[in-house]
Amino acid sequence: MTVTGPVDLNADLGEGFGRWRLTDDEGLLSVVTSANVACGFHAGDAATMRRVCELAAARGVVIGAQVSYRDLAGFGRRAMDVPSAELTAEVAYQIGALEVFARAAGARVAYVKPHGALYNRAVRDEEQARAVVDGVLLAGARLPVLGLPGSRLLEAAGKAGLRAVPEAFADRAYTDEGTLVPRDREGAVVSDPETVVARSLDLARSGEVTALSGARVRVRARSLCLHGDTPGAVGLARRVRTKLASAGVPVEAFA
Repeated sequence: MTVTGPVDLNADLGEGFGRWRLTDDEGLLSVVTSANVACGFHAGDAATMRRVCELAAARGVVIGAQVSYRDLAGFGRRAMDVPSAELTAEVAYQIGALEVFARAAGARVAYVKPHGALYNRAVRDEEQARAVVDGVLLAGARLPVLGLPGSRLLEAAGKAGLRAVPEAFADRAYTDEGTLVPRDREGAVVSDPETVVARSLDLARSGEVTALSGARVRVRARSLCLHGDTPGAVGLARRVRTKLASAGVPVEAFA
């Protein structure tokens, strides 16, 4: 197979609250090239955002705002119906909050990625996708938007003149349509490390992945997400990066 180009490795970081920490931020920041930092709506708080931004800036990792529905209790994974104007304001609010800490660390917020239920809703819901993009614009920066290939979100971003950056997931199962299998379905999360590493290389080199049904699905992506809330996440991330490097795949941030 032929390498299609450089691949960014992103991970969800800062997903704790107060004294509770979910992700090994320090460990993952030694591997990834982009950090999706929780902005306080599904996880994260002011001190956590500041700490992660400082760590990312010190390691040269690009900082992105991971925006979400206001759902701390449900970790942003519960379906919610938020009016467009309200969602737009909340997305802008989250970006602005993270920007304060990114700038204080000598960096900046360089892109935006929705989290959880909002991410999945924006795949098909044109109104919610536009609200997210409007929130990016309201925040005052024409930032790239990271999302699922072929989604309404990336379509809306492109129409607004923002860079639409497609991403893929090596540790999530895909449907035949190229969307993610819902987490409540058996087999939705790929947990075997060998399989995750192999899928990462497959996505980077061929732009395809094997769906849950066994069918081959086209998933051309510039960024590969490595979930930080899975057991052994740091070790697995290192294995993925090492495998990509050994295969001659350049690992570079997209922003």
